[in-house]
Amino acid sequence: MNYKIRSIRADEWAAAKELRLVALQDPVAHLAFMETYEAAKAQPDSFYQERAVGAAEGAEKAQQIIAEGPDGEWVGTLTVLLEEAGTVDWAGFAVERKQGHIVGVFVRPEVRGIGLTEVLFDAALEWSWGRGVERVRLIVHEDNERARRFYGKVGFVPTGVVVPLPGKADERELEMAFERP
Repeated sequence: MNYKIRSIRADEWAAAKELRLVALQDPVAHLAFMETYEAAKAQPDSFYQERAVGAAEGAEKAQQIIAEGPDGEWVGTLTVLLEEAGTVDWAGFAVERKQGHIVGVFVRPEVRGIGLTEVLFDAALEWSWGRGVERVRLIVHEDNERARRFYGKVGFVPTGVVVPLPGKADERELEMAFERP
């Protein structure tokens, strides 16, 4: 595998924007992301610039990690957010201990199945452990079977926490977590 796994730099916001827009066009994007392609495309460049600065190499509260192909093309990404004990998360749940939260997982279809997602997750866990977190979690739609199987394969287990989706009473998302060894 001739791919480089690394954190983005703040000045790479345009590439981060481009990959996000590609991800939001994936056939399961409606299950995997809480944003639509149309909404993301309508965001001004300043939105992506701020997002990149907040998750770039050296940032303390978040880290966007990418898989970069031999030709420099970004072929995969995920972001880890730090959640501090005593705060409330995006869904209104109390955060009981310092933890990482993986979001925005995407690998281009043409390179799926070669181990890139596993390596991205390894990098996310390493970054998280380096920040003193006790566990790393993620939220996955109950109908996103492919993602749920993958997360289980790399060691994430269901916690029993169910997150209702606003405006979609018949749909749920499930928390899965990886405890620090």
